[in-house]
Amino acid sequence: MATDVIVIGGGVIGLSIARELALDHTVSLIERGRCGQEASSAAAGMLGAQAEAYGDDLFFRTCVESREMFPELAASLLDETGIDVGLDLAGTLLLSFSEADIAARSQRFAWQKAAGFEIEQLSAAEIRREEPFISTDVLGGFYLPKDGQIDNRKLVHALQRSCELRGVKLVEETAVDGLAVENGKVNGVFAGKEKFAADKVVLAAGAWGTEINAGFDLPFIIRPMRGQILQFRTAKQLFKHVIVGPRGYIVPRSDGRVLSGATMDDAGFDASVTNEATAHLIESTAEISPSLGALKVQDSWTGFRPFAPDRMPVFGRVPNAENLLLALGHFRNGILLSPVTAKLIANDLRGIAAVPTEFSPSRFYSAAMGS
Repeated sequence: MATDVIVIGGGVIGLSIARELALDHTVSLIERGRCGQEASSAAAGMLGAQAEAYGDDLFFRTCVESREMFPELAASLLDETGIDVGLDLAGTLLLSFSEADIAARSQRFAWQKAAGFEIEQLSAAEIRREEPFISTDVLGGFYLPKDGQIDNRKLVHALQRSCELRGVKLVEETAVDGLAVENGKVNGVFAGKEKFAADKVVLAAGAWGTEINAGFDLPFIIRPMRGQILQFRTAKQLFKHVIVGPRGYIVPRSDGRVLSGATMDDAGFDASVTNEATAHLIESTAEISPSLGALKVQDSWTGFRPFAPDRMPVFGRVPNAENLLLALGHFRNGILLSPVTAKLIANDLRGIAAVPTEFSPSRFYSAAMGS
């Protein structure tokens, strides 16, 4: 018997989509390993809609919309599962250590203020009053009161538990070998030497999104971009905010852990922790806080960001494959975009509203036809 929807991929994107669709569909989720074991657990959990924005476009507005969904999501997950996902909206500090930093960031964030988004310029004294363990070399910076963080590993745990409670069939340790396609229609997937039938399939497999045999040509490739993070531990919580420097960031957890990130390189699926990346992260941490950078590194790990050719997400229906929807290419923003991705995919699948054309896979088909 066919299920209504199969979701391929058990990271925060796939889990969020499955959880939402389970409200009015039968849903199976198939994950090649364990749910959330890849980028979703490797991330730092920053909700930096404004901190990482470079212009007032649809992508930025979508990031802001998704950030605003987290308080309700966190409350719903706590009520449903009893799991506190560690949502912290104390804000984000952006630091400047040179006049060039100040000028570049002033120009970069002027449009946000003009567009009505909350952002406040701070002096060095004001920053150190907020965060006493910041380097005395800081010259000033900005405060983004709406940006924050979430404990991404707790989020994965809560989403998985919620999916179970809503009746989602979770199939872990099972790699999807390919899509089942008949007369241009996707009607299931092949996995673990059997066919799983479904009326609709959502491909949300992160950096592995185009590694799966689709049975037809896709005019783009999702590439894995390796990112490395270090973890320090302090006896008590020393920092109150997510803090972004010119060359890195730190994310403080309430239990004294502090994450430092993040590097980026194109190394395929090589998950090695490199000495070069470690040295860079220690240096960028010390720039923000010399006392933190002097501590012993407690842990380190890598993850793979799913990178589309134009750095934009790939959401929605595939022109040459009926019944298939994509939720790929989240790159550096998978945690941040997880709730809005679930909303967009669910609305499209339910026939409420199509995904905006700026995110649609059709843009790659148009480009391929024009080349």
